Amino acid sequence: MPTRSQLLNPDYYAPVLTNALRIVAILIFAYVATRAIARLLRALRGYMVKMMLKSGGANEYEVEKRAETIGNLTGKFSFVLIWIIAGLMILKEMNFDVRPLLAGAGVAGVAIGFGAQNVIKDVLSGMFIMMENQIRVNDVVVINGKTGLVEEINLRTTVLRSEDGAVHIFPNGTIQGLSNLTREYSYYVFNLSIAYTENIPHVLAVLKGIGAELGEEEPYRSVVLAPIEVLGVDKLDNSVAVIKARFKTIPNQQWMVGREMNRRIIERFTEAKIALPSAAPTVNVVLPVTDSQLAEPQVAEPRA
Repeated sequence: MPTRSQLLNPDYYAPVLTNALRIVAILIFAYVATRAIARLLRALRGYMVKMMLKSGGANEYEVEKRAETIGNLTGKFSFVLIWIIAGLMILKEMNFDVRPLLAGAGVAGVAIGFGAQNVIKDVLSGMFIMMENQIRVNDVVVINGKTGLVEEINLRTTVLRSEDGAVHIFPNGTIQGLSNLTREYSYYVFNLSIAYTENIPHVLAVLKGIGAELGEEEPYRSVVLAPIEVLGVDKLDNSVAVIKARFKTIPNQQWMVGREMNRRIIERFTEAKIALPSAAPTVNVVLPVTDSQLAEPQVAEPRA
């Protein structure tokens, strides 16, 4: 226990105050460093976008998504690294010997590595996803059968939000099937069923006219990359012929174009007196069961 004279002596508190000031300085430095790195990454993001666009090979929307994904991942990694270093420095200022801690962390890291193989697999898979530019933030993708908008790409997990608002979180190491619906460009593919009695060439001409008209009007003209492709009669199914067509659009806009196309098809086909087949209602007739039918069936007598 310190004596009263020691407690009254200002020099007694000098080491404590010095360490406290150093700890505060470390915290301030770590905070300033994270803010500075965040600003630097934003500046680098703009530079990266300019360089990628200058080199060609992708449109501005695609480059922006890739730069945002890389920037977010780099920012998270830098944040964790800075605060780990700051924590070790604070422990040292509090007279903790961090050397055994670092040595123990190394041994523990080896032990954890054997028990956390799935985590390591997830991290490595996440790195390859980033390096190969498979998906980016704001892409619409299908992962293991689940469709959604990519909200986050982390080293260990990928986060999707589906159309109904549900959030799906996939460890990167468990991703077995991945389909990117919005990389560089998208297609809206649709099938149109027409009765055999209709004039197929006339139907195709009307369909091309609707697509050409839609592609010349805003806001669709700015998102449609190519005229409508009417691929023709794709298959014959029962009493209808199935016509296949598609629109090429910028990413994420194919559904907007498709909904408007469907609306116009209904209107123009009605004006052109082209009938769209409707499903015939199915009627199930249930006959009453008589007492004789409930009885044991009689065996027919053999013919002579």
